[in-house]
Amino acid sequence: MTTVLSADVVTAIDDLELAARLVVEGLRAGSHRSPFHGFSAEFQQHRPYRVGDDLKYLDWKLLARTDRLYSRQFREATSMAVMLVLDGSASMAFPDTGISKWRYACVLAASLAHLVSGQGDGVGLMAMTGGRLTYLPARGGRPHLRSLIATLERLAPAGNWSPARGISRGAELLKRRGVVLVLSDFQDDEGAIQRELRRVARHGHDVAMLQVAAPDELAFPYAGDVEFVDLESGERRLVDAGAIGGAYRRAFGEFLSRSRDAALRDHVDYALMRTDVPPGRALRDFLVRRGGVSDTHRTRAPA
Repeated sequence: MTTVLSADVVTAIDDLELAARLVVEGLRAGSHRSPFHGFSAEFQQHRPYRVGDDLKYLDWKLLARTDRLYSRQFREATSMAVMLVLDGSASMAFPDTGISKWRYACVLAASLAHLVSGQGDGVGLMAMTGGRLTYLPARGGRPHLRSLIATLERLAPAGNWSPARGISRGAELLKRRGVVLVLSDFQDDEGAIQRELRRVARHGHDVAMLQVAAPDELAFPYAGDVEFVDLESGERRLVDAGAIGGAYRRAFGEFLSRSRDAALRDHVDYALMRTDVPPGRALRDFLVRRGGVSDTHRTRAPA
């Protein structure tokens, strides 16, 4: 039976590489198949059908147009590339005590990098903190993995995040079709985020939206007069927490539902990552879902 380390324990480990290794070892001990093998075959060309060819490779659309049988041929790809796009805006620093969304996202990102690198594929990083982009190309190998995790360790959330800029640049810097994993609370311009994720997915990338949320954002456990500070603008507002609690919880629930529904509509994988859930369990659930439902659409070739 696999021991799942709590979110408190994992995120409290100062050494991010150690924390990631513990998470990944837990995943491997549970025998969870990696879902990041979706690009092992890429469409290359058509050729006339020959007796004995596997019927699953017949191009039925081409048959309808030409009344001739053609088989689709594929070429093997030796590796694939994953780009981790990380939101480093000030809102990710919430809450200022306990497990912040930023630390949790960093543990997730480092664990995913460890997992991808361990299977011999390339992983890169595109992070935006304080309006500044930090980029590492998608590469394999232990030295690159250490460099990526060390880069994560040096970053700190600050300022605003431009989803369109971060997501688009991360995808553009992949040299071929790959996997784009975006880790954010997505509390920015919803329309811009959805448009950019949709655009990247339509360009052939396999896109996933990992939405990080803190328990206090979901439950709003406040009462009485409370002063709230916008972490990105610095604006302060004194409110009667009890009076607005119900409306806030409904609004936040609707926001999460819109995020999930937009992702499903645009063929983008979606997972809500609560910071009170052990990172190993959150990743396991996400990876199992991908492995169970995503392999088909990632491996099919265009007609």
